[in-house]
Amino acid sequence: MQQLHIALLQMNSCDRDQAANLVKGELFCRRAQTMGADIALFPEMWNVGYSSAQPLPEGADTPEDDLWKAPEKWQNREEFAARGMPDPDIVWQGQAIARDSSFIRHFQQLARELQMAIALTYLEAWPGAPRNSVSLIDRHGEIVLTYAKMHTCAFSWNEAALTPGDTVEVCSLDTAQGPVQVGAMVCYDREFPETARLLMLQGAEIILVPNACELEINRLAQFRTRAYENMVGVAMANYAAPQQNGHSIAFDGIAYGPQGSRDMLLIEAGEGEGIYIASFDLEALRDFRLREALGNTFRRPHLYGAITETQTQYPFIRINAQGRHFKV
Repeated sequence: MQQLHIALLQMNSCDRDQAANLVKGELFCRRAQTMGADIALFPEMWNVGYSSAQPLPEGADTPEDDLWKAPEKWQNREEFAARGMPDPDIVWQGQAIARDSSFIRHFQQLARELQMAIALTYLEAWPGAPRNSVSLIDRHGEIVLTYAKMHTCAFSWNEAALTPGDTVEVCSLDTAQGPVQVGAMVCYDREFPETARLLMLQGAEIILVPNACELEINRLAQFRTRAYENMVGVAMANYAAPQQNGHSIAFDGIAYGPQGSRDMLLIEAGEGEGIYIASFDLEALRDFRLREALGNTFRRPHLYGAITETQTQYPFIRINAQGRHFKV
């Protein structure tokens, strides 16, 4: 039995103290390695603890939650409409780091020392505005995949000051269990079925998901669905309470066994800090993908043209955090 062990690092950050986050992240990685982990997965944007310097413009009293709604539902339409483009230098105050920064290199060296892959998350320096990225470092210390969040939360002031990613990729990750096809998506990406579907179409067997939001029953059910519909294993690491509410979770993607329907849940954490090991039976997953009718079987993509249409229709029209109509 080929068991791939993924450590979900459910932690509270030290906010924007990158030095402290480095120390704490290393400690949790070392603990994960002693627990037999092949991959350690961080929550979203770990280097800054998903903490922006200025979540809302000065003087803005209206909760940004209104931006979830159609413009006619706003409580204070004028205040939002008057907003300008958030300045990344003000929102993030120079906290973005390059892919070859000392922070990243430190974890590359750690992965090499521990012989364990690390999915490290960070605010990535990028022309114009930073990106919300995850780099998968293999057990030899090499970066084999970097993914930037495509579905940034455009209704949120801090994420409106980010550059969305524009590609999804799958890598062949060398592990002690042999090569594994791995992809990644970040937080809000999992709420769009297209992200996981693109990864599955590129051959992903396992999808890693850093997260930074409350995980409640509907989001958890939605995440289960991503595993089910694509016949992939999925693993998500969230911040612990009180920064978020924990519930890091993993599903193995094997919906049916010899006895019929089965629970795909591998592990679900509580709210507190901890390292939660999700063990994926790769042999069973690969066998399942050979014999079931989900994923990329019996699809009719020539009928799906509407999925790539870019015009949004009522009632889904929204305004982004810049006070402008959101456009694809």
